[in-house]
Parts: sequence; C-alpha cells; structure tokens
Amino acid sequence: MNAFKSIPDTGTQAEQQAWADLNIQAERLRPLHLAELFRADEQRFAGFNVTAGPLLLDYSKQRVDSLALEKLFALSDSADLRGWIERLFNAETVNNTEQRAAMHWALRVPADTELKEPVKGVYSDVQSQLDRMAAIVDKIHSGQWRGMTGEVITDVVNIGVGGSDLGPLMVSRALNDFAIKSSKSLGIHFASSMDGSQMAQLLQQLRPQNTLFIVSSKSFTTVDTLYNANTALAWLERSLGKCAGLMHCHFIGVSSKPEKMSEWGIHRENQLRIWDWVGGRYSLWSCIGLPIALRIGMEGFRQLLAGAHLMDEHFRSAPWESNLPVLMALIGVWNTNCLGINAHAILPYDGRLEKLPAYLEQLEMESNGKSVNRDGELVQLHTCPVLWGEVGPNAQHAFYQLLHQGTEVVTCDFIAPALRYHEARHTADAEELVSQHELALANCLAQSRLLALGEAALEEEGELPHYKRYRGNQPSSTLLLKELSPFSLGAMIAAYENKVFAQAVIWGINPFDQWGVEMGKKIATETLGVIRGEEAAAALDSSTRGLIDFIKAQ
Repeated sequence: MNAFKSIPDTGTQAEQQAWADLNIQAERLRPLHLAELFRADEQRFAGFNVTAGPLLLDYSKQRVDSLALEKLFALSDSADLRGWIERLFNAETVNNTEQRAAMHWALRVPADTELKEPVKGVYSDVQSQLDRMAAIVDKIHSGQWRGMTGEVITDVVNIGVGGSDLGPLMVSRALNDFAIKSSKSLGIHFASSMDGSQMAQLLQQLRPQNTLFIVSSKSFTTVDTLYNANTALAWLERSLGKCAGLMHCHFIGVSSKPEKMSEWGIHRENQLRIWDWVGGRYSLWSCIGLPIALRIGMEGFRQLLAGAHLMDEHFRSAPWESNLPVLMALIGVWNTNCLGINAHAILPYDGRLEKLPAYLEQLEMESNGKSVNRDGELVQLHTCPVLWGEVGPNAQHAFYQLLHQGTEVVTCDFIAPALRYHEARHTADAEELVSQHELALANCLAQSRLLALGEAALEEEGELPHYKRYRGNQPSSTLLLKELSPFSLGAMIAAYENKVFAQAVIWGINPFDQWGVEMGKKIATETLGVIRGEEAAAALDSSTRGLIDFIKAQ
C-alpha cells in the first residue's frame, strides 16, 4: 500500500490548495484541547449545531472551529460536491465501475411529486412495485394469505444477507413500537447466516403450514441466501409434500432478476422487483423492505420514505453551513485526514437501535472502504475509518474504558431520541419508563461531555491519581431525534447515506461498488469443492491445506 499523505499531489490545483489550507488549520488546532475551545466560547453550542426536519446535530464537541469549517467548505467546493450531488439526483453515471446511476433516492420520492423524472417512467415503476407490496401486506395482515393446507400465515421468515438483511432487520426492530394492530400476532424472523444456525433454530420453532418465506437477493445468485432458501424448501416438502401449490403458498421473491426467481420456482405473482441502480446496502426503501411494511404497515413504511425524502431534499439544496449530511461528512474528513483519527464508534442510547451500528458498518465501510480512486489509481489519502459500536448503556460496561483512558483516539456518534414513553403517560408504568428514558439521556450527555472535556468536567474531584485521570479531547457528535418514529428514522438513515456520498466525492472514490467482496465469494466456492473432495487441494497454500486436513480428520 502506498504511503498516505496529508496533501495529495493529484487532483486539481484548487483541490491541492484546499487541502494545504485545511492542514494549516489542523496544525493550529491540533495542540488545543476541547476544554480550551469551550472556555474560549461559553456559547459554543450555538454556532456548532444544525437542525433538519426531526434531527438536531450537535458538533460543538468536535475539535474544529469556524475558520477550519470555512476551509472544509472550500474543500467541498474544490471537489465540486454541489455538482456531484446534482449528478446523483439527475441519474447520471456516478457508479463508474459498473457504468450506471445510483438512484436509491428515487425509491422515496412521493407518488404525488412534482419533481422532474431523471429517467422516464422511473417514479411510476417504483410506485407500481410499492402498490404490489401493499397488496401483499394487506393480504397477509387480513389473514387471506394461507398456506398450502389452508391455514393462516402466522410467521414470515426473511431470507437474505447483507443489505437484504441488515436494513430490514434494523428498521423492523427499531420501529417495533409502531407495529400496527393487524401485525402484532405475526412473527417476523430473519435468517442470514450461511452456516444454517439461524435456519435450524427457526425451523425447530415454526410450523410449515403457517410459515411464509421471503427470499431477498438482488442478483438471486447469492450463495448464502440460496442455501438457506433450499433448506427452507426441503423442510416444507418433508412436511407438506412436493406439489405445485407449495411454492405459490409459501414463497415470495424480491430481486432485480425475475428470470432467476422463476427458474428457482417463485411464481410470477409472488415476485417483487428491485433495479440494478439500487445497491444492496441502499435497498431497504424498496420491496426489500417488505418485512418492515409487514411490521409497521404500508402507511408507516411510506412515512419512513417521507423522512428520507425530506433529508434528500435538504441535502440537495441546503448551503454547506446548515447542511446536516454535509457537515457530518466534512467532520469525518477532518477527523480522518487532518487529525489522523481512524476509528469511529456508533453509540445509540436507545435499545430499539441495537442493530444500527451493524447497519452503519456495512453502509460506510462497504461504500467507502476503498483504496483506488475513480481514475483507477491508488488513493493518496486515508478513506473510511473503521466503524464499530454498541448500544450505549451496554458499551459503557464494555469498551468505554478504552475511550476514556486508552491510548487510541476514537471519534463517536452519540444518538438518542429526545422524547420517549410520552404515549404511555396514562398507563400504570409510565412514570418508571419515563424515568428510565431520562436516565439513558443523562448517560448519553454525560459520557460525551466527559469524553470531550476530560477532567475539566470533574471540577469537584480535585487532584486525581494518574490511574483515575481522564484526558478527554475525544471528539464526538450528538444526533438527537425528536422521537424515534418511521419519519425520523427515515431522515436519519438518509442523512448517513448522503454523508457517505459526500465523503466519497471528497476522497475521489466510488461508493456504489464493492469489488472487494466478490473475490472472497469466488475463492470460497473453489475451497468448498476441496472440502467436499470434488477438487484437488494442490493449488492451495499450506495453511489452508492444513486446516482442511484437520476438518476432514474429524
């Protein structure tokens, strides 16, 4: 790998100058502690927060000031970020290695939009598939979708992996409080692991007569997904027998390849479509989100889309200084490329968001984990940092020790809803639940304060021994939602998607391909043949041969 630079010697002269100016600001600010920045400006929050729809972003605890922000905005202009945003929303070929547009944003454009179609018929195609999904949701909720023996479907299993699993799983869990009445008796399950462990556990619990499987795969060739689907089919056939009605009653397919779904056996009327211009990790807004719609209903699903569309319009039109996704992106660039911080923690203080860190790990690292730029050359700057995280209260008892007193600098996103349990104020347990939410908020705010200010946040403690000292100066942002709802969650997810695109523009990389994933799949297929004795092991390295020998010996 090439040595990374702070100022690239490629790109336009304006870009090189913008990076040089930015690094001057980094040298100026690097010695300053966040506690000093807050002492210098007691109203610092006022100048370093922004709102967009139901979201508030506080970035006052980042190691940045107004002059550094000015240079970050200049960097955005030198990279033609505004032009790239318009190319994205005009359906131009922003995915250069696969020669296609990236139009996940079109999935959340409302049916009554007055926006001009970038591609003829794209909005009507999207609405047509949403209408077909709505009919399926209604049929299942009303008890009209029945298994082969005539029994009502009581459980739905989503079989997918990556974006076909992480997005629907995360949102379904996060919005469980918004489950509509007709879905509350419906079990919604997820199976993604290729080792069959999730499927094995589910098949022990469920009844074939009442179970419907959704097979979600953009290409409908994903090995992990098809193996799980074949296991589900064999399970059904053992109990219900092999007959034409089995596939019709117990399988729905979601893919961009209808011919592949038909070849596997999914009936045409049970097929939902996505498009090549939707990347898997950007696909929860499409019919891949069927499990979400089954949980919160189509009205709730459309509210999710509406929140995301609001954020798209904000991203497209707001000036840099009030553009929430752009500020998130620029702060990340500043931390990674100017302050040299290459680790980023996602810390939601709401148990409903337990799957958010895993979802954002895929979104950011699969999109921007690149070392080759759009011109096919090795990048000269660090790109995506390593993302990790956990629900905040659990993380406090796991890895916060490293954040507070370890040797690594880590940036953090603290995420929380300002309001919760207000709808339960007239129930017997409302007081206790509201108190617990207040406790979570107190911990969220206290931890970010301590990480930023260190011992300056502990004025009453006096002189501490070295092993108790808190150095602080760990930068973080806090993202508050008014409340966790379909609309606010949609806005938040879209903010992160747009952040990823903005960073990719500044780094000069393509966030819409994932070639690094493909070779591992190919080699795994070859290795499977060796494990099964169908191919010779001669071409393998000694480590792999030795491990296979041990496996076979068992």
